[in-house]
Amino acid sequence: MNKAQLVDAIAEKANLTKADAKRSLDAFTEIVAKTLKKNDKIALVGFGTFSVSQRSARTGRNPRTGDPIKIKAKKVAKFKAGSELSF
Repeated sequence: MNKAQLVDAIAEKANLTKADAKRSLDAFTEIVAKTLKKNDKIALVGFGTFSVSQRSARTGRNPRTGDPIKIKAKKVAKFKAGSELSF
């Protein structure tokens, strides 16, 4: 499912216009991104938890040449599914 299909599904399920559904989805993704940038987490009971994880520096390989390269440490977004999403 892509973003347009998700907007259509939200609009139908919540009885909203597509424009309102798109604004809601955009607001949600913006709030999640801003919260994670502050190293906070978002817990939606039953759905899951968005959090930030620290990935340590490591050595990788250039796939074209096979030469070793250094990959810097960085923070990445992480999602852990809640009980309603576990299959």
